[in-house]
Parts: sequence; C-alpha cells; structure tokens
Amino acid sequence: MRRSLVALLLLAGCSRTTHVPAPPRVAAPAALPAETSTIVVPASVPLAELAAALNREAPQRLWSIDRHVDQCVPAQRVNLGIGKLKILPRLGCQVVGQVTRGRIRLSGRGDRLLIAMPIHAAIAARKVGGIASKTATGDAVVQATARLSIAGDWRPTAKVTIAYDWKNPPGIDFLGRRIEFADRADERLKPIVAKLEQSLPRELAKLRLRARLADVWRQGFTVISLNRENPPAWMRVTPRRLGFGGYRVVGPTLQLTLAAEALTETFVGPRPADPTPTRLPPPSPVPATRGLRFFVPVVADYRQLEPVVQRTLRKRAARGITLTGIGPVDAEFGDVTIYPTTDGRLAVGIEAKAKARSSSVLTTRGRIWLTALPVNQANSQVISARDVVLASDTDSATVNLLVRLFSDGSVRESIAQGLTHDFAPDYNRVLGKAKDAIAAKREGDFLLSAQVDKVETGRLEVVGQGLFLPIRASGKASIAYRPR
Repeated sequence: MRRSLVALLLLAGCSRTTHVPAPPRVAAPAALPAETSTIVVPASVPLAELAAALNREAPQRLWSIDRHVDQCVPAQRVNLGIGKLKILPRLGCQVVGQVTRGRIRLSGRGDRLLIAMPIHAAIAARKVGGIASKTATGDAVVQATARLSIAGDWRPTAKVTIAYDWKNPPGIDFLGRRIEFADRADERLKPIVAKLEQSLPRELAKLRLRARLADVWRQGFTVISLNRENPPAWMRVTPRRLGFGGYRVVGPTLQLTLAAEALTETFVGPRPADPTPTRLPPPSPVPATRGLRFFVPVVADYRQLEPVVQRTLRKRAARGITLTGIGPVDAEFGDVTIYPTTDGRLAVGIEAKAKARSSSVLTTRGRIWLTALPVNQANSQVISARDVVLASDTDSATVNLLVRLFSDGSVRESIAQGLTHDFAPDYNRVLGKAKDAIAAKREGDFLLSAQVDKVETGRLEVVGQGLFLPIRASGKASIAYRPR
C-alpha cells in the first residue's frame, strides 16, 4: 500500500514539460558494391557463307600440263638364255592435261575446321613412241584441316594441314605397264592448296569480324532496368577487356568465342548516367571464372511498417496492461513514425496516451521515441528487431507514465513483433522482374541474353529509401550477333 501511495504521489507531482529531441534522421542512400562479371560473347558466321567466299576465291582450273617426258615407257627386253635382248626401246611421250576442282565444302567439329575440295584430273600421254596416244582420268578429295586463331589486332590467322585421298589415281595402262600421274598431280596441288592458309583468313576478314566486335564492344556499355518502381533499380554494364576463347564449329556455324570482362553496378533510384564507351581493346586471355554477377535491391518502405507496429500495439492494449507499482493501465496508441537513424538503427516514434485506473488524474500523453536494430539471418528474407531502447518526449518530465508503459517488456516485444517483416513477396516480385529484364535485351544487331542460376541474400541495411535487402544474383550471359 505504501509503495502504491508513493507512486501515485510522484505521478501527481508533474510540474513542467521537458522536451527530449527525436533521434537524428539519416538519409544515406543504398550503397551496392560493384561486381566484376565475365560475359561470353559468341560471334557466329554461317559455314555456308564462308564456303561461298572460298569458292569465289579459288580458281576452277587448278593447273594444266603440256610437256615432253623422255621415258613414258622403259625399254622392253626378253631373256634368250644367253643375255637379254632389247625388243623395244624406251618410249617418250607428250603429257598434256589439267586438274579442275569441284565445289569446296566446309564442316568441322570443335576447334577444327575441315575443308573438302574434290578434284578431277584428265591427263593424256600423246605420241608415245610416235605411234599411239592414251588418256587417263583420276579423282581425289583434298582434305585440309584448319586451326584458326586471332592476332593482336583481331586479324584472323589460320594454320592449314593438307591430306590427299585419290579415289581413282590418274594413270595409263600401256604395253602392260601402269603409268601413274598421282605424284606429279600432288606436287602441283601442294602450292595451290597451301594458298588456303592465306585465303581462309582473308575471307574471314571480309566478314568484318573486327568491325562486328567493335559494335559488340560499344553496345556492351549500357544501362539495364532491373525494376521500374518500388524501388526503381538499374544495372550499369561497363566492359573492361575482351578475351579470345578460340574458334569452334557448332553445327552449321563457325563460332568465335569471346569473354568480355565487365563492371556491373546496381543503382537504386533515378537512372544512372550511361557509361562512356571506349575503343575495342586488343584480345586478352579469357578469365578462368565466367558468369554474370550483380545485385538486385529489395526495399521495404518504412511506411509499410508503421501501420503494422500500430496494429500490434493496439492488440497488446486490448489484452490489458498492468505495470508494476501502478497497476492496470489503459493505453491508447496513435500514429507511428519510422525512419532511419544512426548506427544502422530505426527510430520509432509512437503517439500514445496512458491512464492509470487507480486515479482519474494519472494520465500522460505524448510521443515516445524508441530505437531498434533490424537484423536478418544469412540468406533469409525475414527481418526482425532487437535491442529496443527508449527516449521520451511527453507532457510530464518528473515521472513519465509513458516511459513506464514502454519500459514494460511485453510492450517492447509487441514493437519488435510489429517491426518483423517478411521480404519474400517483394523478393519474388523484384527478382522476377530482374530476370525478365536481362532475359533478352536487343541493342541494334546484337542480343544480350542472360539467366540467373544462383541467388544469395545479403545482410539487411537501414538506408534512406527504406529497409534494404541486397540480393546477389549470378548466372550466365551472352551477347550474340543477331541481325534484324
């Protein structure tokens, strides 16, 4: 009884009002670290287009011959037992003819480009011994294997190896002897086919590879909208270097694999300025780690939390509140204000009125200020609040019934519950929009496409725009040449 009486006397002794300022407001923007990404850049050329260029370049008649051969047929002898008798001298002849090619065909697998060139030889041995003529034909497929590469100025190069496959070697049967011309044809063909080592890179160069790559490089400097609103978010891509990963034959196309190393920055709020394009750099080694990495921002506006805290406190008041030394208290909770303050904490201002049932004059009204630390577990979209502390601004500075009210553990727990927020719906919405935004983006004749394979949730931050949950997304991306 004595304690209650002392408490009532103290509560009745309100003499003046002391103003306690609200916690300072901090308006720091969300700061997302930049990521280094390696975007694969496949530049494809149809093999049919390259084969057509080679067919235009190579002559139809590869070579011709018209010369005298002293020994087309060696001398013929018979053994009479007492020695060999020459019955026919060696015979010379005039060899004439030509070798023509068919249509060059291209195929391949992996890093090997296969070139197939059918050839047809028509060769005649005329005036053999001055008495006869013979004509021979032959067919072969010249196989060339090309390994392509790139020089420092993005100039194509090729190393070509050649093999011959005579299905029907050109030769003449004459007086019981076979006269072969395959070796002579091979000798004449070697310098012709070796020209592929020069003509193949030259024809690749005609496909404007460097110019196309320069376009890919320039158009890689871009800003992509990840989310239009709530919050507006952007990813800025700034290429840094371009690595050469080699040529590969993929189906009917010759594909040049490149890897562009780029800086990917995420911005929340207004659209950032476009990055300034630079000139196409020389080829560099392809980085070992490939993939697209960037952040997706999920932000909960503080205004979303305010009515939740208010509803939670009103439910607590409806269950009844009893304060030690005072007894039952009727509490009314009004407007709630939440904003960011120092040390990564939230400032929570609550309009409240408290009245002790034991006395009609024991009433205190005003705004109570609390601060709380919002946290989340690793890879969790649920936030909670801890370490709730109080400051006051009421109409009674001597003994503050509202301070007593908000010092009650169950009331502070209700505030912490009201600050609990599940980001999952916002998370799924924003991440879905981000995936759609990067799934296919056209820039001129080039198509940027990407897919997200892995998502990691970062640590919660208190920033000016709201409670900020950074989501680190990673996956694969490519820029392909796709003319309209």
